[in-house]
Amino acid sequence: MAILTTCIGAYPKPDFVKLPDWFNHPDGPDTADPTALWEKAMTALGPQASDIIAQGVAEAVNDQIECGIDIPTDGEISRENYIHYHCRHLLGFDFVHLTRKEVRGGTYEASLPTINGPVSIRDQFLVADWQSAQANCKQPLKITMPGPMTISDTNHDAWYNDPKKLGHDIAEALNVEVRALADAGCLHIQIDEPLFARKPGAALDFGFENLERAFHGCPKKVQRTVHMCCGYPDKLDRDDYPKADPDSYLQIADTIEDSSIDAVSFEDAHRHNDLSLLERLPTTKVIFGVVAIARSEVESVDSIRERLGQALLHIDAERLIAAPDCGLGLLGRELAKAKLTNLCAAARSL
Repeated sequence: MAILTTCIGAYPKPDFVKLPDWFNHPDGPDTADPTALWEKAMTALGPQASDIIAQGVAEAVNDQIECGIDIPTDGEISRENYIHYHCRHLLGFDFVHLTRKEVRGGTYEASLPTINGPVSIRDQFLVADWQSAQANCKQPLKITMPGPMTISDTNHDAWYNDPKKLGHDIAEALNVEVRALADAGCLHIQIDEPLFARKPGAALDFGFENLERAFHGCPKKVQRTVHMCCGYPDKLDRDDYPKADPDSYLQIADTIEDSSIDAVSFEDAHRHNDLSLLERLPTTKVIFGVVAIARSEVESVDSIRERLGQALLHIDAERLIAAPDCGLGLLGRELAKAKLTNLCAAARSL
């Protein structure tokens, strides 16, 4: 039985979509100014900005389909990064008065938007993003959004001084988008919470509670997915970058299984997991990263097939979904396509 395949979120931006993001910045994802240039770049695109972005999204979706991906994403082409693009649509975030802050447990510093008032939804936007992307393919397309803990960590809180309460209000705002997407017909909604891997204790204390709040009322026909990555390097082929504790997935596995989450996305390509992890999730689908997103070497079909075969000793094929570790933005288009093509060939060969 062939294993399903998906992408996680980001796809390399086409050259004609002249928007900054973490991946095309000289400092890589650890850029010190992740939001500084986006508004000017959008203005520079002019009145054709929406059409240019739609063309870029179409290229990203079509590439994924041509490679054989079953559940594509919109490639996050319109986003400066997967977090702050969403925050621009929320009240309470000041993108003018930035605050210098350590991020991801001190792995780097950045000038970040300041939360200076109650967080709530400013305007809804993800349904339009999803509909524009979904128009490019027949199979259901997945839309992604950042989670409450991850939004909290990647902005400066000058209002709440209570991470659980801040997360509560962010989750309420996310839930408006989740319900609207479900009502519009979106069948795959993914919330990205890399902070769960970085801070499993906080995830268990209040992170999962707020994740459930973000998905509250989402109908059963929609696959609720959470993605938990372990960290990006600032450039390709750098191995000595800070990563989350390898035991973090094991620490939260039981809570994932007990939650309403239908599918969880784990990285495995850049650092293999103890595959007994999969046995801790007897009913949850696992999106299993078997393609590295920060290495220029293209994994062979045989090597991907071998790792998927090892995973299948611990989980049934109906619940295993093959994927890259995380977003593909660092790779560039041709490298991303080569990796996805081999990923899909391996998944279909089992």
